[in-house]
Amino acid sequence: MKTIITANGSDVNATLDPRFGRCEFFCILDEETGETEFIENKAKLQSSAAGTTAAETVIEQGVKKVISGDFGPKAKSLLDRFGIQMVILKDEGQIIANVINSITGK
Repeated sequence: MKTIITANGSDVNATLDPRFGRCEFFCILDEETGETEFIENKAKLQSSAAGTTAAETVIEQGVKKVISGDFGPKAKSLLDRFGIQMVILKDEGQIIANVINSITGK
């Protein structure tokens, strides 16, 4: 299963970005293999509808779960419609590697 974690940087030493629609990067985690890929969130600079565009990116990546600090109402609605689980982590200083370890148990 693929999971996306919103990140402030492009590697596992980055911290969790609390903003879904305006996060810097998406960390795509393959939970079975533990492999990660980081892609830039192109919606972050949009003047409006960043959450909706970010949700569309998530859907295109074929993920089943998204971990972030918060989700706007339009993004929530779109992710719900596609059956994508949303997990809210309030510890925005958490390192991405630690989030991955808590998911994979490694």
